Amino acid sequence: MTYVLDDGELQRILVVMAHPDDVDFGAAGAVAGWTDHGIEVVYLMVTDGDAGGFDDTITRTEMAALRRDEQRAAAKCVGVSDVRWLGLPDGRVEATLGLRRDIARVIRQVRPDRVLMPSPERNYERIYPSHPDHRAVGAAALDAVYPDARNPYAFPELLADEGLEAWTAREVWTTGGPTVNHYVDVTDRFDRKVNALRAHASQTAHMGDELPTMLRNWMSANATAAGLAEGRLAESFQVINTA
Repeated sequence: MTYVLDDGELQRILVVMAHPDDVDFGAAGAVAGWTDHGIEVVYLMVTDGDAGGFDDTITRTEMAALRRDEQRAAAKCVGVSDVRWLGLPDGRVEATLGLRRDIARVIRQVRPDRVLMPSPERNYERIYPSHPDHRAVGAAALDAVYPDARNPYAFPELLADEGLEAWTAREVWTTGGPTVNHYVDVTDRFDRKVNALRAHASQTAHMGDELPTMLRNWMSANATAAGLAEGRLAESFQVINTA
């Protein structure tokens, strides 16, 4: 049985994702629950999502700026105000030492109890969460949690030049991977999840009323797998103890 830290034990959670909207598709309901319980949540977006959208009249620079604004608006829907960016090019993310260092830096700055990230594993049952950027960010972020952020001798410049002390995040949650060992009932926060996703208008406006229907179908299946009552809605995760 997987041990999951109780929300009452947590002060801060860091969410590391590849693109604007990734956290909202995978975990906006859970995030809303965390902030409702008084937990500080910080977002780190590795790219600006400049390769997204459907409008050929918008330049990629304009798309990047638009998607930053959309993610900030979506974050407000679930109680998050601190959104940070690394600005890597969308579609070309690799799990480099540089990315590990940049994520470790933010872990040491935020000092989170839990880190949420994409799964580094490919999901052959549902291929869409397994975008190469997602897997690269998941791999780099997991390495940043262990061993980089907690090891004072890894990336010593973070301590010597920036004064960032080592930090151990006790728990990792991943989304979109082939292994699920934890579900969160988000039925009461479904509307906020929908609102967060609708804030990403450049990505979701074309879906119209299909968006909540798609989400209900997907999240109802999660709830059934979790053994929840009919009509409940859930998000799914793999929880990894990293204490």
